[in-house]
Amino acid sequence: MAFTHLHVHTEYSLLDGSNKIKEYVARVKELGMDSAAITDHGVMYGVIDFYRAAKAAGINPILGCEVYVAPGSRFDREIGSGDDRYYHLVLLAENNQGYQNLMKIVSKSFKEGFYYKPRVDLELLREYHEGLIALSACLAGEVARFLNRGMYPDAKKAALRYQEIFGEGNFFLELQDHGIPEQQNVNQQLLRMHQETGIDLVATNDIHYTYKEDADPHDILLCLQTGKKLSDTDRMRYEGGQYYVKSEQEMAALFPYALEALENTHKIAERCHVEIEFGVTKLPRFDVPEGYTSWEYLNKLCFEGLERLYDPVTPELRERLEYELNTIKNMGYVDYFLIVWDFIHYARSNGIEVGPGRGSAAGSIVAYTLGITLLDPIKYDLLFERFLNPERVSMPDIDVDFGFERRQEVIDYVVRKYGKDCVVQIVTFGTLAARGVIRDVGRVLDMPYAQVDSIAKMVPAKIPNVKLVTIDKAMEVNPELKKAYDEQPDVHHLIDMAKRLEGLPRHTSMHAAGVVISQKDVSEYVPLSRAQDGTIVTQFVMTTLEELGLLKMDFLGLRTLTVINNAVKNVKKNYGISLDMQKIDYNDQKVLDSLGTGRTDGVFQLESGGMKGFMKELKPHSLEDVIAGISLYRPGPMDFIPQYIRGKNRPDTIHYDCPQLEPILKATHGCIVYQEQVMQIVQSLAGFTLGRSDLLRRAMSKKKLKDIQREREAFLHGDPERNIAGCAANGIPQEIAESIYDEITDFANYAFNKAHAVCYAIVAYQTAWFKCHYPREYMAALLTSVLDSQDKIAEYIAECRSLGIRLLPPDVNESGSDFTVAGQDIRFGLAALKGVGRGFTKSILTCRETDGPFVSFLDFCKRMLEQDMNKRMLESLIRAGGFDSMGLRRSQLLDAYEQLLDSLTRNKRKNLEGQFDLFSQTEDGSEPTVELVLRDLPEFSPQELMTMEKEVTGLYLSGHPMDAYRELARNHGAIPIASVLEDFAQPEGPTRFQDGERINLAGVVSAAKTKTTKNNSLMAYVTLEDDTGSMELLAFSRVLEESGNYLQVNLPILVYGRISVRDEKAPQLMCDRVTPLNQVPDQPLHPGNPAERSGKLYLRFDNENDPRFQRIKNLLILFPGNQQAVLYLSDTGRRLGARCQLHPALLEELRELLGEENVVLKQ
Repeated sequence: MAFTHLHVHTEYSLLDGSNKIKEYVARVKELGMDSAAITDHGVMYGVIDFYRAAKAAGINPILGCEVYVAPGSRFDREIGSGDDRYYHLVLLAENNQGYQNLMKIVSKSFKEGFYYKPRVDLELLREYHEGLIALSACLAGEVARFLNRGMYPDAKKAALRYQEIFGEGNFFLELQDHGIPEQQNVNQQLLRMHQETGIDLVATNDIHYTYKEDADPHDILLCLQTGKKLSDTDRMRYEGGQYYVKSEQEMAALFPYALEALENTHKIAERCHVEIEFGVTKLPRFDVPEGYTSWEYLNKLCFEGLERLYDPVTPELRERLEYELNTIKNMGYVDYFLIVWDFIHYARSNGIEVGPGRGSAAGSIVAYTLGITLLDPIKYDLLFERFLNPERVSMPDIDVDFGFERRQEVIDYVVRKYGKDCVVQIVTFGTLAARGVIRDVGRVLDMPYAQVDSIAKMVPAKIPNVKLVTIDKAMEVNPELKKAYDEQPDVHHLIDMAKRLEGLPRHTSMHAAGVVISQKDVSEYVPLSRAQDGTIVTQFVMTTLEELGLLKMDFLGLRTLTVINNAVKNVKKNYGISLDMQKIDYNDQKVLDSLGTGRTDGVFQLESGGMKGFMKELKPHSLEDVIAGISLYRPGPMDFIPQYIRGKNRPDTIHYDCPQLEPILKATHGCIVYQEQVMQIVQSLAGFTLGRSDLLRRAMSKKKLKDIQREREAFLHGDPERNIAGCAANGIPQEIAESIYDEITDFANYAFNKAHAVCYAIVAYQTAWFKCHYPREYMAALLTSVLDSQDKIAEYIAECRSLGIRLLPPDVNESGSDFTVAGQDIRFGLAALKGVGRGFTKSILTCRETDGPFVSFLDFCKRMLEQDMNKRMLESLIRAGGFDSMGLRRSQLLDAYEQLLDSLTRNKRKNLEGQFDLFSQTEDGSEPTVELVLRDLPEFSPQELMTMEKEVTGLYLSGHPMDAYRELARNHGAIPIASVLEDFAQPEGPTRFQDGERINLAGVVSAAKTKTTKNNSLMAYVTLEDDTGSMELLAFSRVLEESGNYLQVNLPILVYGRISVRDEKAPQLMCDRVTPLNQVPDQPLHPGNPAERSGKLYLRFDNENDPRFQRIKNLLILFPGNQQAVLYLSDTGRRLGARCQLHPALLEELRELLGEENVVLKQ
């Protein structure tokens, strides 16, 4: 007897299955089985991964799905409730026809039948039944449910109906036994039904996890799905621990009375054979103009572009273009390039911003002559083979940046051109990552939050040379985590459970940019599902789609392109100059000098704190330096920054191991920076073709040791069979050749794609050029683009201040829709005001254009009342200062506007109804006038005016509440919020601050909300904002009792607390102390104050490399004062002096960090 598992849920039954595909296949192999199935709930997410893994292990993969069957039509939404909303049914693909039909059924269940679950109906099953084998499923199947309710005739009727749909021998009654009493009852009736109807039986185990021991982690997974804790009694659970991959012997022991049902599983398996085709492209055909083939049309476009872009067109240029075109033709990608050319041509023709290029496609002269990219690959020494390698057939990958506001227009064009069934967006999966899964499991186990938080934070966010941080990797590099695991039983259990769930897919989402374009309905090739917003997406991820030969495009939205475009429009409007950004001077010394100052806020790719510091150090002399800078400022290559800068500043220090390296490395001052340089070195020194050089570079970056060792011999000594000369033949000594090979092997893992770096350096330079030459036009465009980000707005307003540009409040006669240039300043746009909107703003601008500016508040109200202005719109304009230039106080207008609008509205209504009579008219026969009556009220205080502005614009315009306290905050060591946020946002991690460090912040409370914790105590989430950014504060019950009254919106406060960083989120501050700034003394506490200690402070460290040393220095800065502190280094006996205020809070913090014995206060 042989047995095959036919009812199997993998990790892709999201948060319901913990059966990892690789482990499942390995376990099946270990048990001696020759076949296995995948039948996830309603989806086919995992079928390709399973197919590949099973084939690699010599297992016959049976591809299936446990679908949800609607009780009536799949289009009905109200038939059935609770358990009867749908029934389960297992479908298995017998052959390729069945696999095609299964994809259709699953796709339509999402597209047409989704209601709580993706549902199919009998009509759909009838239409697509060919090539499918069906099993009656578990207790949730229609047959089993009727039997469980004692409705045998209905169950029999349902079974015969399924047999009629799928055909005799293609529908089976499914026996299961997980120790559930209902299953015993159902199984006996299924045996009877088999006798009466002749429908064959199968025995299955409803697998949800791989090993018997996985029952506990799987139970935790179910709690994650349902938001429960293990201790909850009213929760979903799989009782009995029997849902694992059982052996044939275990299954036989369960069904001694139905051995035929076990044998039938293998008979079904022997019938099931699906062959999936990989690597064969399924490109849509591009319709070319009459009289051309695709090949001829591509040549026409390219050679026309060549003539337009180059003068003269040299034989070398023609040769390069012909070589690339022939490679594209031989690889079968002619239509691909025409498809990409077409939608980029559409975008450019319709004024939609398109980036200069992205990724390795910029290395192609075909892409350049078609206008797909705007970079000359010859000028920047870019390689076609890095993009499309004739010696490694793979789908080309052209990703395109569009302006973020109009990206969707390009996608809509592609949908119209190829059909909505042929253009679909792509699914992605969020997974249970190392830190997150520890937190999730800790929550389910109901462990103390602080304990779980500390364990999760022991897992580093990044580990050098490690692509994916796992719990195991974290334990290797963090002895503290390993110690906690070894010594604390509860932590041991937490980590064991987390490790079993780590890496499981948690949820689906939609790829931000990926789109599939297919020659036929996409569901012919892949199953489809729905994203949360209802968008139809593929069920396979991007890499799988590429393996299946489908055309995948990335339509990316890049905000910076919109900013540049709007800045171009601003310059045209203000100066009448039409700028062509392709023709600006890309080696403008003024622009390069500005980058070298490090003041690069608002400059694309160069605005992080670390990058500002790097630019200051680099002081770029050319665009090549900017390109290299973008490539080097990443973990790994950063180590080479000092060498690059030294070579740039002192060319005499550059040393080339052999003369052949100089032309390759000269532009980067003797450093290897780019992947293309690795390829050129291998080509130039050893005689590899560029295609083979790229293959070696890939092997090196993926650490394929076998390939690296084999090619090492060819690099050193040549390989006549492959026509490789080797370094020896080129006169390079073996010792030097070996050294070079080792160096490029090390660096290939870090080297950056130069083509991509050039693309982004061009955009970075354009933004820097604008900021340098047209700062107001650029900053206005930049501010408009970040209206939805309070932190960015604050950052850029601060930058405007530093550039001497004021931000003026909105004005009904001066403002445009968005931020606009007003003389030497920038004015706030009307459309951004809350309650105003773009529609009404357009009406204001049209009125101004047709009938001139508004001469008074009354004039504005009369004219705009005709444009359906309401009271809320007018109030927002008043509060924002929109009428300040008319010499009217906001207090007066807010007092009078409602009465004025009511009078104007009454007159308007009477006029429309013809109700003005003879006695209500004036002497000249006109209707009575309405006058604006203003009471003599004092204006609001500056604080009140700022609060109003904040409410309607989201910003403080006429000032900032912190203006009065800035010096005071600085005296008390308050740190700008932006500097904390920037430090933690650095790709290499924070360098100035640490998680857990205590700091002072000062700012205005912009939002506060309280909640009750599970311990029935109160806590508050507070948003603190200074003029550089905003940060969330957490205040717990003690702080709320002491200082809760101070956490009021618009109140300026000084906060002392501890930095807390969770996962990849922005840092928060856990409050220890809150003080209103108007109660803070002008200077920190002075000697003699009873709250302050007197004497000299001694702090002992092992050495200067003690990780706490820098932290303590930062802490002393936070408590500025005149008392002496001595930092004693035990290893050398050195004493370092410092000044501080000996505040009790400082001493408490020092003792906590260093220990009582290392903190001594001498009187």
